[in-house]
Amino acid sequence: MSVTGIIFCNIHDHTISELTRVRTLASVPFGCRYRLIDFPLSNMVNSNISNISVIANYNYHSLMNHIGSGKDWDLARRSGGVKILPPYIDPHMSNQTNATYNTRLEALKGIGYSIAQMTCDYVVMTDCNVICNINFNDMINDHIASGADVTMAVKRMELTRAMANEQTLVTSSKEGKITDLLPYPSNFEGFADVSLNILVINRKYLQDIVLDATAHGYVSMTRDVFLRSLSTKNYRIYRYDGYFACISSFEDYYAHNMQLIENQEMFNSLFNIEERPIFTKVRNSAPAYYSESSNVHNSLIADGCIIEGTVENSILFRGVRVGKGAVVKNSILFQDTIISDNASVAYTTCDKNVIIRNNVTLSGHSTLPLYIDRGRMV
Repeated sequence: MSVTGIIFCNIHDHTISELTRVRTLASVPFGCRYRLIDFPLSNMVNSNISNISVIANYNYHSLMNHIGSGKDWDLARRSGGVKILPPYIDPHMSNQTNATYNTRLEALKGIGYSIAQMTCDYVVMTDCNVICNINFNDMINDHIASGADVTMAVKRMELTRAMANEQTLVTSSKEGKITDLLPYPSNFEGFADVSLNILVINRKYLQDIVLDATAHGYVSMTRDVFLRSLSTKNYRIYRYDGYFACISSFEDYYAHNMQLIENQEMFNSLFNIEERPIFTKVRNSAPAYYSESSNVHNSLIADGCIIEGTVENSILFRGVRVGKGAVVKNSILFQDTIISDNASVAYTTCDKNVIIRNNVTLSGHSTLPLYIDRGRMV
């Protein structure tokens, strides 16, 4: 049995446009030292999937820099490994309209040649807006045992109307066969099975889907393929019970980061599973420095930070500096941010290389966090 992995890195860029102006969603920092792509990459590597394609669209320079040769995930290999597939651009295409994709199916059509060359038995496909630590081996074995054409990972959740409007809901029989799909409903609330945007699909069936979609101009995997074939194909669910977070807005991004501090069980279910570690790019930075005047409580602090002030309930990435008398609360500070002396920052996300000058006070709210763009001086 051979398995290939496919990761979509740009599909949900619009959901947190504040952070994806100069990077893909896949390379958005998360949890003190990680990027969002670290989770699907690590899940695949931990499940012995060593042939992985990352479908890129635009703004993927930082993603290339982060992944590099793939050695940090043990993917620097002669055969297989990880490769970034840029968008297919025909010389006769419009410069704007047709050069990029908006859906998974359009992305797959763009790499149709690569898919046609696949010789594996199964393909695992996942987005980058899903944060979880999942064992793909269990899902693949379940897929094989059921004889399914497609197996979709789902999680049972209680949803508000706003939450349901950002998800695809799945209805299934007692035997686990999918009977209906409801993409982004506007008037649903209550308990439902939510798609994790993770699929296991038979390689031959995937190739047929891409060919058919190209011939008929289909653009949506859910509406144009799955919903049309529910009665003729064997689509099944795989129930996942671990921690799962879906980033559908900037507020979601902020809240899920904060959950890592507030809920130790969630943190452990992501990062402290011994047989399934989350890997990331390793940097040889000096340890964080805490001066005698520093006061740090309930925070995640990366290496290379210099702390001389107060930090509470916050996440600091590499190289952040907090000056004397400065106060940082309930905030996320990206790499190389500087909080100058006597400044105060609360409920704020600062992108890379932001400088908050002396005596400046900034504050958002837990439901509406403030965002400071990359490289800004305030």
